[in-house]
Amino acid sequence: MEDEEMEKKVQQYLQRKGFRLTELALQEERNRLSTSAVSDITLARSDNDPGRYHDGYSRLRTWAYSSLDQYKHELLRVLYPVFIHCFMDLVAEGHMQEGICNARSFFHMFREDHEVMHSRDLQKLEGVLSPSHLEEMELARALRQNKFKIKLCEYSYELLLQYIQKTQALVVLGVINEHITFEVSPGQPLLISDDADVVALIGTSKDLAKQINQKEVHWGLLEDSVEERMEKALAESDKVEAESKDADTEDNKKRNAEGGKQGASLKKSKKDKLVGATGKNVRTETSMASVAPRVKPELTLPTTPVEVEQSILEDLRNRAQLNSVALPSVSFYTFLNTHNGLNCSSISHDGSLVVGGFSDSSVKVWDMSKIGQAAKTSSSQGENGSSQGERMSTIDEGKRPYTLFQGHSGPVYSAAFSPFSDFLLSSSSDSTIRLWSTKLNANLVCYKGHNYPVWDVQFSPVGHYFASASHDRTARIWSMERIQPLRIMAGHLSDVDCVQWHVNCNYIATGSSDKTVRLWDVQSGDCIRMFIGHRSMVLSLAMSPDGRYMASGDEDGTIMIWDLSTGRCVSPLLGHSSCVWTLAFSCEGALLASGSADCTVKLWDVASSTKALKTEDTKGSTANRLRLLKALPTKSTPVYSLRFSRRNLLFASGALSLNAS
Repeated sequence: MEDEEMEKKVQQYLQRKGFRLTELALQEERNRLSTSAVSDITLARSDNDPGRYHDGYSRLRTWAYSSLDQYKHELLRVLYPVFIHCFMDLVAEGHMQEGICNARSFFHMFREDHEVMHSRDLQKLEGVLSPSHLEEMELARALRQNKFKIKLCEYSYELLLQYIQKTQALVVLGVINEHITFEVSPGQPLLISDDADVVALIGTSKDLAKQINQKEVHWGLLEDSVEERMEKALAESDKVEAESKDADTEDNKKRNAEGGKQGASLKKSKKDKLVGATGKNVRTETSMASVAPRVKPELTLPTTPVEVEQSILEDLRNRAQLNSVALPSVSFYTFLNTHNGLNCSSISHDGSLVVGGFSDSSVKVWDMSKIGQAAKTSSSQGENGSSQGERMSTIDEGKRPYTLFQGHSGPVYSAAFSPFSDFLLSSSSDSTIRLWSTKLNANLVCYKGHNYPVWDVQFSPVGHYFASASHDRTARIWSMERIQPLRIMAGHLSDVDCVQWHVNCNYIATGSSDKTVRLWDVQSGDCIRMFIGHRSMVLSLAMSPDGRYMASGDEDGTIMIWDLSTGRCVSPLLGHSSCVWTLAFSCEGALLASGSADCTVKLWDVASSTKALKTEDTKGSTANRLRLLKALPTKSTPVYSLRFSRRNLLFASGALSLNAS
C-alpha cells in the first residue's frame, strides 16, 4: 500500500515538472515488474536479441518518413542519433558478424539515410569492428560520452512521445533517455534548414565555443612595426619628391611663358601622372593600415637589420595595388617526376627559393636564380622533385640542381622559410622539428617535444619564434634559441593539422581534424576563440594583413572567412571540389588566393565578402558566385603552396600528378 502511494506521488511530481520521458520510463519499468516470472525470462531473452535494434530503428524510420510534411523534417532529426547508438550498442554487445541482424548488416542497411549530412562520421565508424574500437576511436568515445541536443517544436515533441508510448518502443526510449536531450520551442516548426545547430553534441562544441568567445581579442597591428615605419618613410620621401616636382613645374612655367606653353603643359601632365600614381599607392596603404588599431607585443621581438629594412622599403616602393579589377601576376613552380613522393612545398617571401619535403625523409631546396644557368649545360629533366623548366648537368658535372638536407628519419610533412629566407624549418613523422641554415646548408638544431608526427610548422611574421601542430592534438610555440617549447596549446579533440600566426604575433590559430579552428593567446596559452562551422577536417589557414579576419579551408573544399573580434563567420566561399591545401591574402587584404587538390588556384574578392556581413542584404548563392573573381586551372597539378610577395606577386607550387596525360 505504501509502495503504491509512493509511486503515485512520484508520478504526480514528474507530471508537474514536465518530465514526460522519465514518466514513460517509470511506467515501462512498472509494467515490466508486474509481469510473471515466465514473461520475465522471455523478456530477458528478447532483450538479448540483436533483432530488437533493427526492428526499433526500422519502425521509427517508417513512422518519421510517413509523418506530415510540416513536421517530417524535424522528426527525421531523431533518426541519426538513434541509428548511431543502435549500431554502437550492437558492437558493444558483440553482435558483429553472427546472425542476420548483426552490427555490420544494420550499418550498411541504413547508412544511406545519413550519407549526405554525416558522410565523414560514417566513414570513420565503418572502421569499428570490435568493442575495443569503441574505446580507442575518438569519435565513438565522444558520441558515447556526450548527449545529442535536438531542436524540435512543441508539437513535434508531443508526436514523438505519443509514438513511443503507443508502440512501446523500448530501444528508442532507451537511446533517447541516455543519449539525447531536446530543446523544445513553442509554436510551429521552423522552415527546413541545413543549420548544423539543430543536431549537435552538447559540451563538445557549441556551448564551449559560446563560453570561450566571450573573451577579448586585440586583433590590431603591432606598434611601430617595420613595415609601418617603412611605409611612413616611403610616404615622406614621395611627398618631398612630389613637392620638388611641383616646384620644378612652376619654374618651367615661368621660363617658357613666352613661347613654350604647349611643351611645358605636356611635361606637367606627365609629371602629374607619375606623382599621382606613386602618391595613390602610398595613401591607399597608409589609410588601410591606419584603420587597424595598434597593440603592444607580448613576446620579446628581435631587432631588424638595416639591410632588411632597406629591402622592405624597396619592395613597398614597387608594390602593385590589387583589387577586383587588377588581379595579380602568378608564378607557378611545378615539381616533376616526384612519383607521389612530395608531401609538402613552400616558397620564400621573395620567390627566390622553393623547398620540398619528401616521403624518403629528405628536404630539398631549389634556388630559382640558378635554374637557368643549369639549363645551358644539359637538356635532361631533373631527378625526383625537380621544378618545371629545370635543367641539370648530371652527366657533365655531376651536380645536383638543388641543395639536399638530410637528418629526419621519417617522411617530411611541412617546411617553412623564415621571413628573410636565411633559415628553414621542417617537421616530420619522426616527431621532430629541424632548423636549417640556407646560408651554411647545414642542420642547426633538432627540436624534440611532440610525441607523434608533426603535421605543420610555421615561422612567426618577425622570425625567431615558430609554432608547430601535431598528431598528439597539441600546438606548441618555440624559440630558435631554446630546445624546449615555450607554450603548449592543448584542447583540440583530434589531430592539429595546421597552424598560422596572427600578424601581430600575439596569437596563433590552429585547424584540426575535429572540424574546429581555435585562436590561442601566446602569452597565457589559453584558447580565446573557437570557430565552428566546417563539416570536415581543417587543412589550411591564413590571416588578413590588418589582423581582423582569418580564412580557413577544409577537406571538402569549403573556405570560411572569420571575424576574429566576434568569432563569427563572415561568409563561406564555395567553389573548390576537393581539399583546400593552401590560402594566402594579398598584401593589402583585398584578395584571397586558394590552392586545392582539384588542380586550381582561385582568386576571391575578400573586400566584398567582408562588406556582405555589414549589409546583410546579399543572397548566399549569388554572393558566392560574385566573390569568385577568377579560377586558374593547372593541367594536372594539385596546388600545395601559395605565397604573395611583398610586391604582391603571387607564387604557387605543386607536384604534377602521375595520371597527367
